[in-house]
Amino acid sequence: MNVKNPFESRPWLASYPDNVPHEIDEVTETLVDMISRATRRFGHRPATEFFGRVTNYHELGEQIERVAEGLRQLGVTKGDRVGLILPNCPQHVVAFYAVVRLGAIVVEHNPLYTPRELRKMFENHGATTAIVWDKLVDEIAEFPADARPESIISVNMVEAMPASMQFKLKLPLPQARKARTALTGEPTAEGVISWRSLVSTRRLAKRHPRPELHDLALLQYTSGTTGEPKAAKLSHLNLVANAKQGEAWVPGLRQGREVFYGVLPLFHAYGMTLCLTFAMSMGAKLVLFPKFDTKLVIDSMKKSPATFFPGVPPIYDQLCRAAAAGRLDLHSIRFAISGAMNLPTATVERWEELSGGLLVEGYGMTESAPIATGNPMGPTRRPGTVGVPFPSTEIRVVDSDDPTRDLGIGEAGELMIRGPQVFSGYWHKPEETEQVLSADGWLRTGDLVTVSEDGFITIVGRLKELIITGGFNVSPAEVEEVLLSHPDVDDAAVVGLPRKNGGESVASAVVLRSGAQATTASLREFCKQRLTAYKVPREFDVVDILPRTMVGKVLRREVREQMIARRGVK
Repeated sequence: MNVKNPFESRPWLASYPDNVPHEIDEVTETLVDMISRATRRFGHRPATEFFGRVTNYHELGEQIERVAEGLRQLGVTKGDRVGLILPNCPQHVVAFYAVVRLGAIVVEHNPLYTPRELRKMFENHGATTAIVWDKLVDEIAEFPADARPESIISVNMVEAMPASMQFKLKLPLPQARKARTALTGEPTAEGVISWRSLVSTRRLAKRHPRPELHDLALLQYTSGTTGEPKAAKLSHLNLVANAKQGEAWVPGLRQGREVFYGVLPLFHAYGMTLCLTFAMSMGAKLVLFPKFDTKLVIDSMKKSPATFFPGVPPIYDQLCRAAAAGRLDLHSIRFAISGAMNLPTATVERWEELSGGLLVEGYGMTESAPIATGNPMGPTRRPGTVGVPFPSTEIRVVDSDDPTRDLGIGEAGELMIRGPQVFSGYWHKPEETEQVLSADGWLRTGDLVTVSEDGFITIVGRLKELIITGGFNVSPAEVEEVLLSHPDVDDAAVVGLPRKNGGESVASAVVLRSGAQATTASLREFCKQRLTAYKVPREFDVVDILPRTMVGKVLRREVREQMIARRGVK
């Protein structure tokens, strides 16, 4: 017998701080409207900072319009997909908004992906234009005809650095040469277009039509709840709504006066919303880092102290160690939001002691743009939980075998969410969409939770077999496919093993063929050549047989339990 959804009355609203609204205002502006408003209102305020070089909002708006015109001249039009393969840099911000300015669709990619992984995605989304970090241009240019973009734009992110730093990188010294090699490349492919040429284009004609609220703005690849990576379709409404929800959740933030730190990758759903959209909507200064580096953060904090710091638990732990050693002062950071993996209570206590600010945990997924719940920014926060639903967000807890059956308070079941941030489905994947998204907008998360009487959510497990490592999703099936292509591997199962600091590490149990010569080191190297680094198993167990069901399906849960038992992991 089905029970009425006990959370329909939204009991968590009593835990909202007084100045947090129960609902966000109706979304009426697109991403283009949002960034245009920011560039008008905050024109002379800093928009981005990169190794000390500052670009203000007026300059940012100019660059967006010029790059949009350059893309338009290349033939990019409404509905076209444009691939972005970039680290965090000012060009990434400009490219994102220039693409959506035309009504085209951004497709974000991890620049650490292997050519094999990127090629499969380009075959899926069919982008005819790609804006690419110059270190990767030649790899993209070598794609076969059915995946190769017609136009490839090469981005040298060193050009966004201060002139003094560019000069130092050109010096004929080993250290400068090493740094230059890490930051930039020299493409040899023919027909490649320089980013510099786009930025020098005239401004986009004012009469050029703007996108509509429900138009797609972004394809964000995710492993979803199961299987191989697929592209979540996120509209202007989804992304602006999530930015507005974030602003509502942290009412102490000040328009045009905050300093956000962009240590999270912008190509990831979490970094994209907290930095690319939320920060810009607030008129904040976004300090960008190509990757997280404690020393870079320490140096930047001396010049531009952060006030809002989105991150993941390992980052907070590293910064706490630096602060405890007297190398870093965290007191400027009033608010910090952690996501992507479990946030240990000890990390919260240490951070808040050293910074005097708040650190709360949020929860979401790419399919919800991504944030759906969070701990309140105030005394009602509850460490160890992922908080309560954001404004304008509803939840249900259901029987995972029968999602039409609601469960009661304290019962473990699958979390379902609904709100303006929830996506419209997967690109060209109607069957997969139907599995996770109901006709009335409820999204199946694949996460098992319990919800307290006052609405606080605790994650107790995962239905999906995804591995979350370093904040990234890894599909076991994808890694297994690579391992099974090795001539010495007869069978393989990939699982996530718990790590002390939260999250998981990728591990594999393999069955080797008779007479096989493969070692764990050679298997790891084989994977490194075909998978991005975070997907490569850190550990291998060679076993005689893998546990399977009567129909032959590998029981990954049993494999995981066996590997944990062999290591004595608690």
